[in-house]
Order: sequence, then C-alpha cells, then structure tokens
Amino acid sequence: MDHFECINVEETHQKLHQQQAVLVDIRDPQSFAMGHTPGAFHLTNDTLGAFMRDNDFDTPVMVMCYHGNSSKGAAQYLLQQGYDQVYSVDGGFDAWHRHFPAEVAHGTL
Repeated sequence: MDHFECINVEETHQKLHQQQAVLVDIRDPQSFAMGHTPGAFHLTNDTLGAFMRDNDFDTPVMVMCYHGNSSKGAAQYLLQQGYDQVYSVDGGFDAWHRHFPAEVAHGTL
C-alpha cells in the first residue's frame, strides 16, 4: 500500500473486534485519559519506539485522532516508517463516541 486508506468508525469497530488491525490514538494525554477506544494504543513521540518494536510492519494499523484530520498525517508517517497497511479513521474519536458511546474506556492504559 503506497497510500493510507480512510475508513469509517463502523469499519474500525469491525476490524478491532475481529482482531484484524491495531488501533493507535494520537490525541493528547488528557483527552486520551478522559476517554478512548478500548484497546487503543496511545501513540506519542515517546511511545513510538515501543509501538514499532511490538508491531511488525505487516500489522495493519488504524490511526485515530480527534476528528479525522491529524490522523492523516500520522498515517502517512507510519507508511513512511515501513508499515504496509495504514488507515485513517474518518471522524476520529468524536465519531467513535457518537456511534459507540458504551464502548469508551477512561484513564490511561
């Protein structure tokens, strides 16, 4: 895959529950702590090395931000680092929270 793909929160939900991809959340620590998708990895500059160490380049990665804008840049960056399948989640956590309000975790992981 030369470019990342955009997927909606329903597709994200399906891939998560079928364990077809990992989800990274690039929002700030306070926003992440206030609520995030269960199982999401909080990807920051400080945690990038650990993420790359723990996830092979052939692992599909979905990137979530606030509204689906910043995730596009992060998705492109992960492609440049060597990940084969990268997705940007349209609507970000805001859309996730609207569609799946019962599936929101709180606190840090």
